[in-house]
Order: sequence, then C-alpha cells, then structure tokens
Amino acid sequence: MLSLSKYSAQAPKNTEEKPSMEEYLYKNLTHKIIGAAFEVYKELGYGFLEKIYQRAFILELKLQGLEVENQKSIEVFYKDQSVRNYVADLLADGKVLVELKAEKEMDSRHEAQLINYLKATNLKVGLLINFGQSKYEPKRIVN
Repeated sequence: MLSLSKYSAQAPKNTEEKPSMEEYLYKNLTHKIIGAAFEVYKELGYGFLEKIYQRAFILELKLQGLEVENQKSIEVFYKDQSVRNYVADLLADGKVLVELKAEKEMDSRHEAQLINYLKATNLKVGLLINFGQSKYEPKRIVN
C-alpha cells in the first residue's frame, strides 16, 4: 500500500492514537536527511540549478556521517525482463531513496517518479526534496 504524507517531526496530537509502522520506518534517518537538506537550503537559498544543490547536499550528508550513493542506477523489469535503467539522485544509508528537484512548482509527476523508483528497488521510504521554491517542504513517501 502506498501512502503519501508531508514529513512531520511532531508527535501525534492524541496520545491514544498510535502512529502506523509507516510513520516510524526510518524516522530518525529521514529526520537527519531532511535536516541536512534544510541546512543546504538555509545556506544556498533557492534558485540554483539542481546539480549545485545535489553536490552541496551530498557534502552535508557526509558531514553528518551518512553513507551516500550518488546517481543510484535502478533497473526496471517487466515480466522478468529488464526494460530500462533509471537513475535516482541519491540513496542514503542504503535505506532511503532521495529525489532532488529545483523546480518552481511541484506536481504529482514528481511524486509518481519517486513512487515508481521505490517500487522498482523494493525500498520502503523515499524523500522528495525541492530546492526551487521559496518555501522548504520536503515530502516523505512510504511504499
């Protein structure tokens, strides 16, 4: 089951409600990654090309002690036959797929892209981070 939610570090408002496993999956890791992206956003602002943010973000993730695979190749299969390779921006600590953008507007195509990458890799958690808007709003996607 796919679910899409904005990342929130806040505890549930009603203490009787228990967050689902999806909300907990790699919570500390995704929090650290989102914090690193925010650090880059604070330092550079918005308006640069995606490659500038990607390089700065990789540096920040490494400074925070995370393992980063840049330009992660993803092989897509159809009926057990390889049909294409896609390249995702980053894989953090071998667990969280990160797709970076520097777009003025985000739409459902960007989210669908990350969801498809998660399906193709059998990874459970992805982050969509856009450095191109004046407001920093990362999205956490759980497959």
